[in-house]
Amino acid sequence: MPRRADDGRWPRFARAERWVHRATAGLMLVCLATALMLYYGPLSELVGRRRLVVVVHEWAGLMLPVPLLLGLASRALRADLVRLNCFTAADRQWVRAVLRRSFRRPAGKFNAGQKLYAAWIAGAALVMIGTGLLMWFTHLAPLVWRTGATFVHDWLAAAVAVVVGGHIWMAVRDPEARRGMRTGRVDPLWAAREHPDWEPQETENSR
Repeated sequence: MPRRADDGRWPRFARAERWVHRATAGLMLVCLATALMLYYGPLSELVGRRRLVVVVHEWAGLMLPVPLLLGLASRALRADLVRLNCFTAADRQWVRAVLRRSFRRPAGKFNAGQKLYAAWIAGAALVMIGTGLLMWFTHLAPLVWRTGATFVHDWLAAAVAVVVGGHIWMAVRDPEARRGMRTGRVDPLWAAREHPDWEPQETENSR
């Protein structure tokens, strides 16, 4: 059995992981909010100071990978990245169970939905940074490249907003998951229901 906290809860996330999540989430929300200010006419007129909004948007985007890169010093974070990057037969079964609306959904520390979200948002962030740099430093590429980068950046930003909104909606529906990210510990009953194949001692050993 894993070592429990004094309140009987199981360890799920180390402090470094929680801070990486908070910092990355904050930067992502700044990117989305400033993008909305830049592209939504009525809001642009209300906010004003477009140049300042552009600068904040650019630097928040460039800083997106920084929390994760700093967090790599944490053994717990590195272990969870390995888990997120491993899509198993059980994960495929989880996807089929969701499509069939079955309640038997095998999941380790992370379920297949969380793994797919993490992979998609990481890839999207890299593309957004790359296209953003082409738009920012206009001398890096010819006009046709910059035009394509602008198209990809704008539409991918809309997709990111939808996906992040879905992530927030799922978090709002699961207060115990939010508590786990906030405090680092979760209720054993919640863990047994949502992540039946998770062995919490792995988390404890990776700290």
